Amino acid sequence: LHTVCVEAKCPNLGQCWGEGTATFMILGDICTRYCKFCATKTGNPRGIVDKDEPRRVAIAVQEMDLDYVVITSVTRDDLPDGGASIFRQTIEEIRKIKPDVYIEVLVPDFGGVRENIKTVIEATPTVFAHNVEVVRRLTPLVRDRRASYEKSLSVLSIAKEFSSEILTKSGFMVGLGETFDEVIETMRDLRENGVDFLTIGQYLKPSPRHLEVDRYVTPEEFKVYEKIGLDMGFKYVASGPLVRSSYRAGEFFIKKYLQLNIKN
Repeated sequence: LHTVCVEAKCPNLGQCWGEGTATFMILGDICTRYCKFCATKTGNPRGIVDKDEPRRVAIAVQEMDLDYVVITSVTRDDLPDGGASIFRQTIEEIRKIKPDVYIEVLVPDFGGVRENIKTVIEATPTVFAHNVEVVRRLTPLVRDRRASYEKSLSVLSIAKEFSSEILTKSGFMVGLGETFDEVIETMRDLRENGVDFLTIGQYLKPSPRHLEVDRYVTPEEFKVYEKIGLDMGFKYVASGPLVRSSYRAGEFFIKKYLQLNIKN
């Protein structure tokens, strides 16, 4: 099994692993896209899929006794459905063993294909997440050419179309040359597309071949984004230098939110 914690060189790895939590990365560890901020390996997986991976993830969830699990993946443009069916199988295998577990999926864009998004939604994950990664203007400079800001927004809105009840989540990085107004515009775009939970974190250069950091955003500015986001109507905003899309603090809030809503 792979974890995004290791593959993406997450700065919170020590904290999360110390608490006995991890974000599982399915569909292998080779991404078909090359984004200039990401440390994950890129290449051509040649359509290879480990059919037993969903079962093994479910067993790991059981053995770690997790009550909130995050499932993410590399992008697999080499697969007809972008890997959507494996996401679905993984959710189903986990629910067989732990039916009451909260499952968050952090998915690629699946090429923007509605049926692929529907495949995942039909497995009824608790939270459906997809990241816009950066503000609109910087998208062509930072992300792979096959990704687009508009496509990412559409993935999130399509998820809501298929299930108005599902909670959606997205995140992006700052410190890559964006302006304050562009950050607010991105937050507004996400909210207008029905996103419930938001994460904003500092870009950190993972290796010498990746993009340089333009600036380090102050903790005070992150707090401003958090307040503005809450005022916009997001149910939760995690905004800080080391915040990442699967940051554990966000999961604690989401669990509390879900428990309160189930009781009510």
